[in-house]
Amino acid sequence: MSHNFVFVHGAWHGGWCWRRVTQALQLDHHKVYPVTLTGLGERAHLLSPSINLDTHIDDVISAIEVEELSEVILAVHSYAGMIGTAVADRVPKRIKHLVYVDAVLPKPGESWSSTQSAATQQQRLTAAQASTRFSFPPPDPEVFGLHDADREWVKRRQTPHPGNTYQAPLNFDMQRVAAVPRTYVSCTQPALATIDPSRLRARDPKFWDGAWLPNSKFVEIQTGHDPMISDPHALTKILLDCAA
Repeated sequence: MSHNFVFVHGAWHGGWCWRRVTQALQLDHHKVYPVTLTGLGERAHLLSPSINLDTHIDDVISAIEVEELSEVILAVHSYAGMIGTAVADRVPKRIKHLVYVDAVLPKPGESWSSTQSAATQQQRLTAAQASTRFSFPPPDPEVFGLHDADREWVKRRQTPHPGNTYQAPLNFDMQRVAAVPRTYVSCTQPALATIDPSRLRARDPKFWDGAWLPNSKFVEIQTGHDPMISDPHALTKILLDCAA
């Protein structure tokens, strides 16, 4: 049976980062739609201060609607946990399963920056203010547990991230999102520190006023923050399990 997969990358990445998982699923006759968010990847030429969180939410909802997709397995990586939460809130009937891949897990009213340290927030905002198009530069992919050829491959392709996505609050209905089946994929070797609060939330019986844990699963991959690059086989297997 063929399934519809929509992939949303995290900060500094693009649809390109899903290439290995996309190819594996396509060989298995599934339909795969890696979205590249405005201002990133092959759309980096559109980078501007006008891009905000809503721009990126609209990118994904538009892709789902234009392709007339339903029963979508929506996999969101890192920063895109904000986007996946919003999509499940706004078009829940389109989503069969929401997969948070080492992703940000927000509370209503929080921004992407809310779970990060004051030092990280200050560093990123200072960098954005110093840039010509209000963006902050990518880190060395080594922090994602990538080495050698994989590190160089990602390093060549990363682009600055739109700064006005960082502090934008997201309002959503916890119960509506929680009605969508969810899986949280925690990447533990090495574990990226900025995701630690979200990993804890994904196992917290009190999170979302007790709405999160029912209808959700928690799985671990013994790899770094970019599992679609460092362990595509394991991630592909999890995605297929979510589609079943």
